Amino acid sequence: MASDSLPPRKGSTTRWVIMGVSGCGKSTIGNALAHTCGVPFLEGDAFHPEANVAKMSAGVPLDDADRAGWLQALAAEIRRARQQGKGLVLSCSALKRRYRDLLREADPALQFVHLSGPRELIAARMQQRADHYMPPSLLESQLGILEPLQDDEAGMVLDITLAPSTLVERITGT
Repeated sequence: MASDSLPPRKGSTTRWVIMGVSGCGKSTIGNALAHTCGVPFLEGDAFHPEANVAKMSAGVPLDDADRAGWLQALAAEIRRARQQGKGLVLSCSALKRRYRDLLREADPALQFVHLSGPRELIAARMQQRADHYMPPSLLESQLGILEPLQDDEAGMVLDITLAPSTLVERITGT
């Protein structure tokens, strides 16, 4: 991962995508990072159209066509924040490099935090969630298409076995 990212501060104009498979902690870390930086947090799942939610709820993985409109909506939010000179933290699985490239088109300075960890831990977290439409049965499909953050992509990969506060400290460099 490129290490040219600057640590965010209160009122930061950095725009972050917290990425990874379902159950890795994107919402938890995203909310905490946004609070620390004093910027808005956008829950990427809230931008899925009803058809996508219904498909995932039924245990059917999304394909690239299903994700296209969702990714465009997220890119529009990133672009808006960039044009307004405002910071933002967005949760988004961003499983494939081309999805991240599309988001990066909205903001070439976009930073990614890839939350990575053991399959068993992620599966256990998914089992404990009672209020989420994403069934644990879809974890394997997400892991199967995941293209980890690459060395030439701005951001970092963090181990989800660490405490959330430690993860936020690593992101902010504090």
